[in-house]
Amino acid sequence: MEVTTRAPGKIILSGEHAVVYGSAAVASAIDLYTSVTIHFPSHIENDGNLKLQLADLALEFSWPIAQVKERLGESDAIKCFEPSSPNSHRATLHSLVEQQNIPEAKIGLASGIEAFLWLYTCIQGYKPATVTVTSQLPLGSGLGSSAAYCVALSAALLTLSSGVNLDMSQKGWQGFEDNELKLVNGWAFEGEKIIHGRPSGIDNTVSTYGNMIKFKSGNLTPIISSLPLRVLITNTKVGRNTKALVAGVSERTKRHPDAMNCVFSAVDSISNELSEIIKSPAPNNLDMTEYEEKIGELMEMNQGLLQCMGVSHATIETVLRTTLKYKLTSKLTGAGGGGCVITLLPTLLSQTVVEKVIAELESCGFQNLTAGIGGKGVRVCFNISS
Repeated sequence: MEVTTRAPGKIILSGEHAVVYGSAAVASAIDLYTSVTIHFPSHIENDGNLKLQLADLALEFSWPIAQVKERLGESDAIKCFEPSSPNSHRATLHSLVEQQNIPEAKIGLASGIEAFLWLYTCIQGYKPATVTVTSQLPLGSGLGSSAAYCVALSAALLTLSSGVNLDMSQKGWQGFEDNELKLVNGWAFEGEKIIHGRPSGIDNTVSTYGNMIKFKSGNLTPIISSLPLRVLITNTKVGRNTKALVAGVSERTKRHPDAMNCVFSAVDSISNELSEIIKSPAPNNLDMTEYEEKIGELMEMNQGLLQCMGVSHATIETVLRTTLKYKLTSKLTGAGGGGCVITLLPTLLSQTVVEKVIAELESCGFQNLTAGIGGKGVRVCFNISS
């Protein structure tokens, strides 16, 4: 038997950076996924190794399971399945990853591999297995790729434990109960801590539960959307230094406190209005255009305020100018300084126009993806061979 899980990425529709200063923000799941498949070997296949395959990167890492057990020791988490902090084991995890000789160009993967070892051994113990990861999400672009990875991995590991109770005979994708989602989210958050140090928890929460959330001052409020919204996601392929961008906003706020507080207040109003529009009953075809125009206007205003915060970038401005030619509204999503830009694709927009926009953006060297927003969270599928 194999199990496969998938977890969605995310975008920020409004509220980046301002959320740190008490403003509301709105995040949404997108229907681009990271998938994790776990295969426990048969007696014949068993070579005593734990393997992690990153299929998209054509990389495989392998450890003798006996060595991992010797280095990490038994964990109480295996008995209770409650999320457990890896702090006391970080040096050991680091050394286990270091012995893999990760290519220099891929060294950024190291923390994700540490998260894998921690989550696997805590939830599954010390069993040989092959874990394969594939993803539709570009790495390090602000689309929540690390959170989707941690959520999908945690869900797969818990599915093959006594931590959750699912119908193995059911075909196709199935969801988790609320208490199981809470457990998946808790473990995924521990994985995110290994990767990012002090994550907000927003990315893994959106990936776990799906749909949309409004968050403000640590409080998360689910938003159930009835609008079939789609976006074009443009990856500028420009890496951004999130810490430096956050620090830049902080410095600007110190220099111009009154003006920046007005900016943050305006962002808060945009996020609140956006969440109310999204929660409204699904409009008929005649009203859909008006709904989408309102959402587009709010996105446009938010982008202007992000420019006031100093977190735009020349490549982001290129995307904005290009999509504006086609009367489409765009904004950066995430930290800014590069990364990704989202463009609202109205329901009545022809595919021909979409293709023209994509072609022009690709001519600038950008990567483009289309996605529906507000979809389902983590799902699981059992692969039972006859």
